[in-house]
Amino acid sequence: MTSSRLAELWPAAGLRVRAGDLELRWIDDELALDLAELAGAGIHDEGAMPFNHPWTRGPARAVARSVLTFQWAARSQVGPDRLVLELGVLVDGRPVGVQSASGDHWSVLRELETGSWLGRAHQGQGIGTRMRALMLHLCFEGLGAESVVSGAFTDNDASTAVSRRTGFETDGVTRVVREGAAAMQTRYRMDRARWRQCRDADHAIIGADIVMEGVDALLADLASPADLPGAPPPQADPAP
Repeated sequence: MTSSRLAELWPAAGLRVRAGDLELRWIDDELALDLAELAGAGIHDEGAMPFNHPWTRGPARAVARSVLTFQWAARSQVGPDRLVLELGVLVDGRPVGVQSASGDHWSVLRELETGSWLGRAHQGQGIGTRMRALMLHLCFEGLGAESVVSGAFTDNDASTAVSRRTGFETDGVTRVVREGAAAMQTRYRMDRARWRQCRDADHAIIGADIVMEGVDALLADLASPADLPGAPPPQADPAP
Protein backbone atom coordinates (compact mmCIF):
# COMPACT_ATOMS: atom_id res chain seq x y z
CA MET A 1 0.00 0.00 0.00
CA THR A 2 1.32 3.46 -0.92
CA SER A 3 2.68 5.44 2.01
CA SER A 4 1.20 8.79 3.01
CA ARG A 5 4.67 10.33 2.67
CA LEU A 6 4.85 9.37 -0.99
CA ALA A 7 1.30 10.57 -1.68
CA GLU A 8 2.18 13.91 -0.09
CA LEU A 9 5.02 14.45 -2.54
CA TRP A 10 3.39 12.69 -5.52
CA PRO A 11 -0.42 12.91 -5.15
CA ALA A 12 -1.17 10.42 -7.93
CA ALA A 13 0.31 7.75 -5.67
CA GLY A 14 -2.64 8.19 -3.32
CA LEU A 15 -5.24 7.48 -6.01
CA ARG A 16 -7.65 4.69 -5.14
CA VAL A 17 -11.16 3.85 -6.37
CA ARG A 18 -13.24 1.16 -4.68
CA ALA A 19 -16.64 -0.42 -5.33
CA GLY A 20 -17.46 -3.47 -3.25
CA ASP A 21 -14.89 -6.17 -3.96
CA LEU A 22 -13.37 -4.24 -6.88
CA GLU A 23 -10.52 -1.76 -6.49
CA LEU A 24 -8.37 0.35 -8.80
CA ARG A 25 -5.14 1.45 -7.12
CA TRP A 26 -1.90 3.26 -7.91
CA ILE A 27 0.77 0.68 -8.70
CA ASP A 28 3.61 0.71 -6.18
CA ASP A 29 6.60 -1.63 -6.38
CA GLU A 30 4.97 -4.47 -4.47
CA LEU A 31 1.84 -4.40 -6.61
CA ALA A 32 3.95 -4.02 -9.77
CA LEU A 33 5.79 -7.22 -8.89
CA ASP A 34 2.53 -9.10 -8.35
CA LEU A 35 1.20 -7.85 -11.68
CA ALA A 36 4.44 -8.66 -13.48
CA GLU A 37 4.27 -12.26 -12.30
CA LEU A 38 0.59 -12.41 -13.26
CA ALA A 39 1.34 -11.21 -16.79
CA GLY A 40 4.22 -13.65 -17.07
CA ALA A 41 1.78 -16.48 -16.39
CA GLY A 42 -0.17 -15.51 -19.52
CA ILE A 43 -2.80 -13.07 -20.75
CA HIS A 44 -4.00 -14.46 -24.09
CA ASP A 45 -3.76 -17.42 -26.45
CA GLU A 46 -0.50 -17.80 -28.35
CA GLY A 47 -2.26 -17.19 -31.66
CA ALA A 48 -3.79 -13.89 -30.55
CA MET A 49 -2.33 -10.41 -30.09
CA PRO A 50 -4.67 -7.83 -28.56
CA PHE A 51 -1.97 -5.15 -28.11
CA ASN A 52 -0.38 -2.71 -30.54
CA HIS A 53 3.04 -3.57 -29.13
CA PRO A 54 3.56 -7.33 -28.66
CA TRP A 55 4.94 -7.05 -25.13
CA THR A 56 3.32 -10.35 -24.14
CA ARG A 57 5.51 -12.40 -26.50
CA GLY A 58 8.47 -14.26 -25.10
CA PRO A 59 9.43 -16.16 -21.94
CA ALA A 60 7.56 -15.47 -18.71
CA ARG A 61 10.56 -13.69 -17.21
CA ALA A 62 10.85 -11.32 -20.19
CA VAL A 63 7.13 -10.51 -20.07
CA ALA A 64 7.29 -9.88 -16.33
CA ARG A 65 10.32 -7.59 -16.71
CA SER A 66 8.56 -5.62 -19.45
CA VAL A 67 5.68 -4.95 -17.04
CA LEU A 68 8.11 -3.62 -14.45
CA THR A 69 9.98 -1.33 -16.84
CA PHE A 70 6.75 0.00 -18.33
CA GLN A 71 5.21 0.73 -14.94
CA TRP A 72 8.34 2.40 -13.63
CA ALA A 73 8.39 4.70 -16.66
CA ALA A 74 4.67 5.46 -16.49
CA ARG A 75 4.77 6.71 -12.91
CA SER A 76 6.52 9.95 -13.81
CA GLN A 77 4.06 10.87 -16.57
CA VAL A 78 1.51 12.66 -14.42
CA GLY A 79 1.08 16.27 -15.44
CA PRO A 80 -1.13 18.72 -17.33
CA ASP A 81 0.60 18.00 -20.67
CA ARG A 82 0.91 14.24 -20.41
CA LEU A 83 -1.31 12.34 -17.98
CA VAL A 84 -0.84 8.60 -17.52
CA LEU A 85 -2.74 6.71 -14.83
CA GLU A 86 -1.81 3.04 -14.60
CA LEU A 87 -3.96 1.48 -11.90
CA GLY A 88 -3.77 -2.04 -10.58
CA VAL A 89 -7.06 -3.95 -10.53
CA LEU A 90 -7.76 -5.97 -7.39
CA VAL A 91 -10.71 -8.21 -6.56
CA ASP A 92 -11.07 -9.03 -2.88
CA GLY A 93 -7.56 -7.67 -2.45
CA ARG A 94 -6.05 -9.98 -5.05
CA PRO A 95 -4.29 -8.43 -8.10
CA VAL A 96 -5.98 -9.50 -11.34
CA GLY A 97 -4.84 -6.97 -13.96
CA VAL A 98 -4.32 -3.35 -14.96
CA GLN A 99 -6.71 -0.59 -16.02
CA SER A 100 -5.20 2.57 -17.47
CA ALA A 101 -6.25 5.97 -18.75
CA SER A 102 -3.87 8.33 -20.52
CA GLY A 103 -3.86 11.40 -22.71
CA ASP A 104 -1.71 14.17 -24.12
CA HIS A 105 -2.48 17.88 -23.60
CA TRP A 106 -4.79 16.97 -20.72
CA SER A 107 -5.19 20.53 -19.47
CA VAL A 108 -6.57 21.60 -22.86
CA LEU A 109 -8.29 18.55 -24.38
CA ARG A 110 -9.57 16.80 -21.25
CA GLU A 111 -9.56 13.52 -23.16
CA LEU A 112 -8.22 10.17 -21.97
CA GLU A 113 -7.75 6.81 -23.67
CA THR A 114 -8.37 3.61 -21.75
CA GLY A 115 -6.34 0.43 -21.89
CA SER A 116 -6.37 -2.74 -19.84
CA TRP A 117 -5.39 -6.35 -19.40
CA LEU A 118 -6.43 -9.23 -17.15
CA GLY A 119 -4.58 -12.38 -16.17
CA ARG A 120 -6.04 -15.38 -17.99
CA ALA A 121 -7.37 -16.96 -14.80
CA HIS A 122 -9.53 -13.89 -14.20
CA GLN A 123 -11.06 -13.52 -17.66
CA GLY A 124 -14.64 -14.38 -18.55
CA GLN A 125 -16.03 -13.34 -15.16
CA GLY A 126 -17.26 -9.83 -15.96
CA ILE A 127 -14.31 -8.15 -14.27
CA GLY A 128 -13.20 -6.42 -17.47
CA THR A 129 -16.56 -4.71 -17.88
CA ARG A 130 -16.73 -3.65 -14.23
CA MET A 131 -13.23 -2.20 -14.15
CA ARG A 132 -13.82 -0.24 -17.37
CA ALA A 133 -17.05 1.17 -15.93
CA LEU A 134 -15.23 2.10 -12.72
CA MET A 135 -12.49 3.85 -14.69
CA LEU A 136 -15.13 5.80 -16.62
CA HIS A 137 -16.53 7.01 -13.29
CA LEU A 138 -13.06 8.15 -12.24
CA CYS A 139 -12.42 9.90 -15.56
CA PHE A 140 -15.73 11.75 -15.82
CA GLU A 141 -16.94 12.17 -12.25
CA GLY A 142 -13.56 12.37 -10.57
CA LEU A 143 -11.18 14.04 -13.02
CA GLY A 144 -13.67 16.02 -15.09
CA ALA A 145 -12.85 14.50 -18.48
CA GLU A 146 -14.78 15.77 -21.49
CA SER A 147 -14.31 12.56 -23.45
CA VAL A 148 -12.85 9.07 -23.14
CA VAL A 149 -11.74 6.96 -26.09
CA SER A 150 -10.71 3.36 -26.52
CA GLY A 151 -9.75 0.99 -29.28
CA ALA A 152 -9.71 -2.70 -30.10
CA PHE A 153 -8.59 -4.86 -32.97
CA THR A 154 -11.60 -6.15 -34.88
CA ASP A 155 -10.73 -9.72 -33.86
CA ASN A 156 -10.68 -8.84 -30.14
CA ASP A 157 -14.23 -9.82 -29.29
CA ALA A 158 -13.79 -9.47 -25.52
CA SER A 159 -12.60 -5.86 -25.62
CA THR A 160 -15.24 -4.95 -28.19
CA ALA A 161 -17.96 -6.39 -25.95
CA VAL A 162 -16.71 -4.39 -22.96
CA SER A 163 -16.78 -1.14 -24.94
CA ARG A 164 -20.32 -1.78 -26.11
CA ARG A 165 -21.62 -2.84 -22.70
CA THR A 166 -20.25 0.27 -21.02
CA GLY A 167 -21.81 2.58 -23.60
CA PHE A 168 -19.01 3.57 -25.97
CA GLU A 169 -20.02 4.56 -29.49
CA THR A 170 -18.14 3.51 -32.62
CA ASP A 171 -15.85 6.26 -33.91
CA GLY A 172 -14.39 4.77 -37.07
CA VAL A 173 -11.90 2.13 -38.13
CA THR A 174 -8.14 2.47 -38.51
CA ARG A 175 -5.73 0.28 -40.48
CA VAL A 176 -2.58 -0.31 -38.42
CA VAL A 177 0.48 -2.54 -38.34
CA ARG A 178 0.37 -5.44 -35.88
CA GLU A 179 3.39 -7.72 -35.63
CA GLY A 180 4.48 -6.76 -39.14
CA ALA A 181 1.10 -7.24 -40.82
CA ALA A 182 -1.87 -4.98 -41.52
CA ALA A 183 -4.77 -5.20 -39.06
CA MET A 184 -8.02 -3.34 -38.53
CA GLN A 185 -8.69 -1.52 -35.30
CA THR A 186 -12.06 -0.05 -34.28
CA ARG A 187 -12.09 3.24 -32.39
CA TYR A 188 -14.65 3.94 -29.67
CA ARG A 189 -15.63 7.23 -28.03
CA MET A 190 -17.73 8.42 -25.12
CA ASP A 191 -18.26 12.13 -24.46
CA ARG A 192 -19.64 13.62 -21.28
CA ALA A 193 -23.21 13.78 -22.61
CA ARG A 194 -23.08 10.10 -23.57
CA TRP A 195 -21.66 9.20 -20.15
CA ARG A 196 -24.59 10.92 -18.45
CA GLN A 197 -26.91 8.71 -20.50
CA CYS A 198 -25.00 5.56 -19.55
CA ARG A 199 -24.06 6.43 -15.97
CA ASP A 200 -26.87 4.59 -14.21
CA ALA A 201 -26.41 1.48 -16.33
CA ASP A 202 -22.66 1.54 -15.73
CA HIS A 203 -23.19 1.90 -11.99
CA ALA A 204 -25.45 -1.15 -12.12
CA ILE A 205 -22.63 -3.03 -13.85
CA ILE A 206 -20.20 -1.98 -11.12
CA GLY A 207 -22.70 -3.26 -8.57
CA ALA A 208 -21.71 -1.27 -5.47
CA ASP A 209 -21.28 2.25 -4.13
CA ILE A 210 -18.15 3.95 -5.42
CA VAL A 211 -15.54 5.51 -3.14
CA MET A 212 -12.74 7.63 -4.63
CA GLU A 213 -9.64 8.58 -2.64
CA GLY A 214 -6.86 10.96 -3.61
CA VAL A 215 -8.73 12.61 -6.49
CA ASP A 216 -8.83 16.13 -5.03
CA ALA A 217 -5.10 16.08 -4.30
CA LEU A 218 -4.35 14.85 -7.82
CA LEU A 219 -6.51 17.55 -9.40
CA ALA A 220 -4.80 20.23 -7.33
CA ASP A 221 -1.43 18.89 -8.46
CA LEU A 222 -2.46 18.89 -12.12
CA ALA A 223 -3.68 22.48 -11.79
CA SER A 224 -0.31 23.63 -10.46
CA PRO A 225 2.24 22.76 -13.16
CA ALA A 226 4.83 25.04 -11.59
CA ASP A 227 4.93 22.67 -8.63
CA LEU A 228 5.54 19.58 -10.74
CA PRO A 229 9.16 18.41 -10.61
CA GLY A 230 11.33 18.76 -13.67
CA ALA A 231 15.06 18.27 -13.84
CA PRO A 232 16.68 18.31 -10.42
CA PRO A 233 18.36 21.59 -9.52
CA PRO A 234 22.15 21.74 -9.77
CA GLN A 235 23.86 20.69 -6.59
CA ALA A 236 26.34 22.94 -4.83
CA ASP A 237 29.91 21.77 -4.57
CA PRO A 238 30.61 20.10 -1.26
CA ALA A 239 32.33 22.23 1.30
CA PRO A 240 36.10 21.71 1.41
